[in-house]
Amino acid sequence: MNQDSQITALQQELATLKRQVTALEDINAIRHLQYAYGYYIDKCLYDEAVDLFADECETYFLNGIYKGKEGVRRLYCTWFREHFTEGYNGPIDGFLLDHLIMQDIIHIDEDGTTARIRARCFMQGGVHRSAPRKVPNFPEQNLEGGIYENIFVKEDGIWKIKVLNYNMLWQADMPEGWAHTEAHLMPLTRTFPEDPRGPDALLDHAPETWPRTRVVPFHYAHPVTGKMWQPVPREKV
Repeated sequence: MNQDSQITALQQELATLKRQVTALEDINAIRHLQYAYGYYIDKCLYDEAVDLFADECETYFLNGIYKGKEGVRRLYCTWFREHFTEGYNGPIDGFLLDHLIMQDIIHIDEDGTTARIRARCFMQGGVHRSAPRKVPNFPEQNLEGGIYENIFVKEDGIWKIKVLNYNMLWQADMPEGWAHTEAHLMPLTRTFPEDPRGPDALLDHAPETWPRTRVVPFHYAHPVTGKMWQPVPREKV
């Protein structure tokens, strides 16, 4: 190999290494963003959570779709904040909403400006017996599990949430446990502005929750076979 060929080979190798380093840095930034969201949510820091979103964004909650920053703010700052903390942006004594995020799998698209994540959420919530205010329609002790399938976008070098798609799969009041309880969150029936805290649109049907079970579709192919997962009709199971 002559000198020019060696230089070309080294330049190509350097370019490949740069792409790999950039991808690793992006994956770390996306994971940081997803985890930061969890920390803000479990301490009712809803202003900070909304600031993680891109201007062109969507949030799926239950069977509703909240569109744009205005819709996202309506969900977190009008509904959640008024319901859980009576308008205060931050934690209140006696209210628990721990929001653990784990098992994240991240893929970055070829353009390097869009990414997807699948992650598991495990929540512990409740209201202490000493709390001066009981949260309406919220159990004293409960657990919840769900799956995120989110999309992120890189704007001006900063990763932001473009689509937050949280799929609540089960809830369990304690001490009864998941064998004796069902989800207490009911499907949404009205949109904004008829419902001041409602979504901009409704899904055709409400996603199934415990005791019904479902698989949240994977954004990625099987890592060994390369095949996309396909649901099996329930009547064949």
